[in-house]
Amino acid sequence: MPAAEAAPACATIHGVRRRIAERAARLAPGPVWLVAAAVVALELAVSARYGFHRDELYFVVAGRRAAFGYVDQPPLAPMLTRLATALFGTSPSAVRVFPALAAGGVVLTTAVTARLLDGGRRAQLIAALAMGCAPVTLAAAHLANTTICDLLAWSVTLACALNAIVHGRSRAWLGAGVAAGLGLENKDLLLLLVAALAVALVLTGRGRVFLDRWLWAGVAIAVALWLPNLAWQATHGWPERTMSRSLRREHSTGSDYAGVVPAQFVYLGVAATGIAVAGVRRLRQERSLRFLAVALGLVVAFVVGYIPGRPYYTDGLLPLVFAAGAVAIDQHLGAGGSARRWLVAPPVGLALSLVVILPVLPEPALAHVPGIHKLNYDLTETIGWPALTDRVVAVYDALPASERAGASVFTSNYGEASALVMFGARRLPPVLSAHNNYALWGPGRAADDTVIVVGPTDQLKPHFASCRQMATFRSPHGVDNDENGAPISVCSGPDSPWPVFWRQLRRYG
Repeated sequence: MPAAEAAPACATIHGVRRRIAERAARLAPGPVWLVAAAVVALELAVSARYGFHRDELYFVVAGRRAAFGYVDQPPLAPMLTRLATALFGTSPSAVRVFPALAAGGVVLTTAVTARLLDGGRRAQLIAALAMGCAPVTLAAAHLANTTICDLLAWSVTLACALNAIVHGRSRAWLGAGVAAGLGLENKDLLLLLVAALAVALVLTGRGRVFLDRWLWAGVAIAVALWLPNLAWQATHGWPERTMSRSLRREHSTGSDYAGVVPAQFVYLGVAATGIAVAGVRRLRQERSLRFLAVALGLVVAFVVGYIPGRPYYTDGLLPLVFAAGAVAIDQHLGAGGSARRWLVAPPVGLALSLVVILPVLPEPALAHVPGIHKLNYDLTETIGWPALTDRVVAVYDALPASERAGASVFTSNYGEASALVMFGARRLPPVLSAHNNYALWGPGRAADDTVIVVGPTDQLKPHFASCRQMATFRSPHGVDNDENGAPISVCSGPDSPWPVFWRQLRRYG
């Protein structure tokens, strides 16, 4: 290219870069972008350690069976997993790219929320650090499931609602509608936020908000985005309602009620508790923000009272709470005050707890961390799926050739089924399960003369002449998880074909 032509082109490129930098600076100050980038980088750095989580395996399989819905969640998470595997291959690090990016988005949205609450650069940085170092953010962003996308959807919806209600920028409801609609395609839990906000606006005397035509335009956008999943649910008998009732029964024990409140502080990070407490106090005391305090209280009351075994269901409110707390602290410090301890506390807290949040230890070391399965259930669930597959394959290979010809595999849960589909597709007969969406997919034309059963045989015993245990799976290195100690059995002599009793096997949870 001649020099005369190159100069204007370079000027144009520099101009574009400058405008991008200016817009980024308006969104959040430079240090906040560094925090967001550091969170993304940390997640990507450890993304290949250990293995797939059961939900990730499930979503890979579900993504291959694309639909507008599944019995246990809307379609967004499986769709993102399918896109990730198409772009980057089928590996743990590949499916975790989008969750890592979502975590960066949560950090940025937290800083934006602080700015909307009249926080300056320092307040935005405190809020971003608190959110970026929160155990729930880092643990959720490590896995390709629904939690981190839910966190992002809640934070964006709340930021847009705050912008519309407090600052009078009505068109921000359009952004809230987009975030809520996409959030509902990820998880129905966002309905809890919408309902809590609506009730809170009425209770705090802000009912005039419902006269804003931009609000209803946002609602229309959200419904339009959610409509495919709604249609799927309606045509399949609303299975997510059955799923919700099952989850409530499963997660409403005495120990769940005892642990739900302490868990709130664990998920936000004990070192950042002061910021959260300051945030709740500010939302409650400032009249213009009181509707947010009421919404927060309604969400917490619902989770504590209705499904305490899912304490992280409240964590979509953390960006708001941290943002409000950071602004309150910054205002208390004044222009000349030192914010060092508030800036240092979240990273220090993270450093002290990182080994139980992310896969930084060698796999064998997990077996020697007391209570690791309870401290971070999801972390230990990423160990041993290929080994489980190999154990099932060994049982299958040991069968006489006549039995292998009419065999299938039945598992007690979707994690086992998905692992066997992923790692044993060429080595095993058809893999079935009656758990969650596997129940809907059904047995197809799978044989039933001989069935290898992974997990308890209680479901199949009434329908087969005999079931005998052939092996026991032991997790690699003795790491404690749900599959460690799972029996592997062989059932034979069915009293009828799969389709006859399949509905009796169906289990949601």
